[in-house]
Amino acid sequence: MLDSDLMRSFLALAEAGSVTAAADRLGRTQSAVSMQLRRLEEALGQPLFHRLPRGVALTPAGLRLLPHARQVLATLEAARRDLCDSPAPRPLRVGLPPEYCETLLPAILGRFSPLFPQVEVTVRSDYSRPSLAALDRGELDLAVVFDAGGPPGQGELLALDPTVWVTSTRHNQHLRHPLPVAAYFDSDWCAQRMLGGLERRGIVYRPAFLCNTTPGFWAALRSGLAVVALARSTIPEGCRELTEVDGFPLVDASCLMLHRHPAAEGAALNALTDCLRATFAEALP
Repeated sequence: MLDSDLMRSFLALAEAGSVTAAADRLGRTQSAVSMQLRRLEEALGQPLFHRLPRGVALTPAGLRLLPHARQVLATLEAARRDLCDSPAPRPLRVGLPPEYCETLLPAILGRFSPLFPQVEVTVRSDYSRPSLAALDRGELDLAVVFDAGGPPGQGELLALDPTVWVTSTRHNQHLRHPLPVAAYFDSDWCAQRMLGGLERRGIVYRPAFLCNTTPGFWAALRSGLAVVALARSTIPEGCRELTEVDGFPLVDASCLMLHRHPAAEGAALNALTDCLRATFAEALP
């Protein structure tokens, strides 16, 4: 078997015409170059150079080997450039509702990373409207969003994850009057679905916690400050859903939809899409 390193030394010696010049070109000692030449000649079973008083000259066998050596090394260099000099693949950009960044994102990335370890993923943790707007602007490749109430609209249906009222089993804040609730700032969905549902049921409430983040809702819930509305799959430990038995309505029957930018393509993106499907199917059967 001919070693590419031996072929490289052979070509350097053939082109330089002396062991000294070849050693300088390769950055090696003269004895190392001479040893590699002997190994190559032994592997081929015939001499490749005539030793002259001032340098070396190719034998007929060396002349036959010369074009092969050049072709082999050119092929290796082309392979190196193709693999090492290629631009790094751009990150894949995904929009994900905040509640799933803590619960499902580790499983999604755990599935994807072994398949495309060289591809980075950028996650935008945001709510449905801004995520869809970012997708339309070409700032996201994929967006997972809620399509609240009714049949799913555009996009691919990933799962159903209804939004429900939740209380702490330790604090039982749902028994207080007026009912302490956590609410979003300036949210039409909050006013119409969350608070509007309580008003239609005749439940008197007071805003006890205001924020725009799901982790903030979790903090209000665990501390006993307020009841909160969460996707059913994201109810934290030590808390429970408030149902019709407790006198609470369903907030909405949310469909989780997957949207893909029309210009986004590629094997890595297809694989990430499959990982999203598999993770949501497993968590929300």
